[in-house]
This record gives sequence, C-alpha cells and structure tokens, in this order.
Amino acid sequence: MNRRIAGKLVIATHNPGKLAEMRELLAPYGVEAISAGELGLSEPEETGDDFRANARIKATSAAQSAKLPAFADDSGLVIDALDGAPGIHSARWAGETKDFSAAMARIERLLQERGATSAEKRKAHFVSALCVAWPDGHLEEVEGRVDGTLVWPPRGAAGFGYDPAFLPDGHTRTFGEMTGIEKHGLPPRGLGLSHRARAFVKLAEIALDRR
Repeated sequence: MNRRIAGKLVIATHNPGKLAEMRELLAPYGVEAISAGELGLSEPEETGDDFRANARIKATSAAQSAKLPAFADDSGLVIDALDGAPGIHSARWAGETKDFSAAMARIERLLQERGATSAEKRKAHFVSALCVAWPDGHLEEVEGRVDGTLVWPPRGAAGFGYDPAFLPDGHTRTFGEMTGIEKHGLPPRGLGLSHRARAFVKLAEIALDRR
C-alpha cells in the first residue's frame, strides 16, 4: 500500500540545482523540506547499477541517518550513439569540480569520433528515478523520462548540468534556455516537461496531498 508524505522531508542531495528544483516541486504540497547538506549528512557511495538503485541508496541512507522520511533523485543523460553513456555516471563525467562544460565537450568529441553529426544520430534522453524512504524501510519509487537531441555548441545559461546541450523533442529551445517554470513547473504554471517533473507527477499521485 502506498504511503503519504506529511510533515518534514529530507531531500537527500548536496546538489544545489537539484535541491532548488525539488523544493519548488514540493512547495504546493505543504511539505517542509530540509536538505541532507543542511543536516550535515554524508553522501553515500552510489554502488547501484541503475538510476533506481542509486536513488534508493541515497534515500535510505538519509532516512536512517535523519530518522525522517527522505526523498532522493538519481538522474542522468543517456546517449544512444554512446551506448547509453554517461548514464548513471553523468555527474562523475563532470569530475570533482562539477565542470559540466568540460563534460559536454567530452561528449561532443566522442560523438564526432563516432560520426554522430546529424540530429537523428544525436538522440538522447534524460532519466530521473525518485525514491522516498522512511526510517522503517518503506519505499515509494517512480521514474520519468524525456527524449531529445544533443546540440552543439551548448545554448543557454539556465538550468544546470547538461541542460544547455539538450533540446527536448518538440521544442526549439534547450533546457538551458528555458526558465525553471517552463522546464519543471507543473500545470497550470508549467508543462511538467523535464524528466524530474514527469517522475514527480507520478510520485504526487501516490504519495502527496496538495494543500
């Protein structure tokens, strides 16, 4: 049976971009969100072999440490021409300094090496796996996806991570050129376009009550 989220919730991330998106998504539900970073929680080693497993690891670790329900996202960019890379290693490709400009340049070099110069050869998608874990071990898990094409050079300074290089299907602007409301705002304010927003809609249906 699904369990509803109420009261205080730990957001199990140290990524300011993810934290801002998650807080914005949770705001209409009256959930008090506090980050793992604000609580001084350490980041667990992500040893899972897919997005869902890594989200579960992060949420469970934070829930057990904080003795509160915890909400985690594991997301990444999956590129067809690179056999699914960077995938679950998307953040690691940016290195310790989180240099996503360098990571996007690396991707472009690899695509060029493989002759992926036309739009049909540059297909990619973002995946977001969301997990809410309770201290007693109960889990709620969902996943969302958005398909698109990689562009070069990257466009726009909004968003974070690989957003400036990702053009979602059916749109003329990259995630890096869209406002936060356009990218992950939920109807009626936004389109619920991003992978994280799509996953969140599923989570809201089973575990949240709008205030």
